Amino acid sequence: MEKTMVMKILEQKKIKYNAYYYDPVKLDAVYVAEVLNQDKDRVFKTLVTIGSKYYVFMIPSYKELDLKKVASILGEKKIEMIKQKDLEPLTGYIHGGCSPIGMKKSFPTFIDKTVEEFDTIFFSAGRVGTQVEVSPSDLKKIVNYRILDLCKE
Repeated sequence: MEKTMVMKILEQKKIKYNAYYYDPVKLDAVYVAEVLNQDKDRVFKTLVTIGSKYYVFMIPSYKELDLKKVASILGEKKIEMIKQKDLEPLTGYIHGGCSPIGMKKSFPTFIDKTVEEFDTIFFSAGRVGTQVEVSPSDLKKIVNYRILDLCKE
């Protein structure tokens, strides 16, 4: 398989990663965890939202982003998921293939606190059907993220 931009960036930064490919029968992060035979807590989905500005959130595959909680934490009146049609023009990625690495612009990025439980996590490599496994500390070298409690209980 051809390397994605995410993989090329990881290599440029000399960051160790593992790449995984799967048949994207469903655009669902829980499905990705199942087909990769990985703990659903370690497979993170990347969500892009809008308040007074754009925000990126990474949460475990099966969890739901608590929009009210994150709006309160970030001092926003309201945060909403961006419309699917706006995702590619804004980030360069399509639904199901959005990665926190290599977006057209840098946005404030937050990862759910559960990331601290793992030596490595899985997330989109920037193409539907492709995931990378990277340590959170190595991801921090590329993406300036903060760890917060982001999900609904």
